[in-house]
Amino acid sequence: MSSEELLTVQPQELEFPFELKKQISCSMQLKNNTNSHVAFKVKTTNPKKYCVRPNTGVVLPHATCDVTVTMQAQKEAPPDMQCKDKFLLQSAVASPGATTKDITPELFNKESGNQVDECKLKVSYVAPPQPPSPVREGSEEGSSPRASLLDNGTVNTTEVPRSYAESHVISSETKALISKLTDEKNSAIQQSNKLHQELELLRHQGSKSRGGFPIAYVIVIALLGFVLGYLVK
Repeated sequence: MSSEELLTVQPQELEFPFELKKQISCSMQLKNNTNSHVAFKVKTTNPKKYCVRPNTGVVLPHATCDVTVTMQAQKEAPPDMQCKDKFLLQSAVASPGATTKDITPELFNKESGNQVDECKLKVSYVAPPQPPSPVREGSEEGSSPRASLLDNGTVNTTEVPRSYAESHVISSETKALISKLTDEKNSAIQQSNKLHQELELLRHQGSKSRGGFPIAYVIVIALLGFVLGYLVK
């Protein structure tokens, strides 16, 4: 913009991150380039859709003023996200020490011989900012082993959760104990079958004798009872 203009406006285009059913605001900054007090007034082609605060005011010499434009919540999006709304900023030299109360419509009337500058601003819709993706934090215990990222960017594959290592050791000891008990059980069953065969043989021999039980027969019965008691435990 030329240096002869009373006010410079930033930005030159009002951008609204459009979202349905939500009020959206953006701001613009007015800068007084003169040694005089400059009055301003903001107009729009769609006054029911926008709220401008302040819509009138006085900017002191070489000072700035922030203006906030709020778009009311919209129920539906425009076709192709294109907006035809426009704003007009009018500025005029005011008397020294002037305030907002001193601003009148005649001040912006060019036919009255006043110096009135006008700046047109377009409106555009942009995509709303995307929220950051949530980062899941791995639990310290009870999780499966996985690689971790060190501060220097390298991958640490040696870190293993403590609970996983302990459970792995316990599992190995349990398997060894089960295998040992299984072998002992099979051995006891074989001994029991052998004693049972010997018992049948002695019983057959005892039936041929005339009286009483042979001592060997009694010993075998005692051993069989001991083995059966062990298996029951």
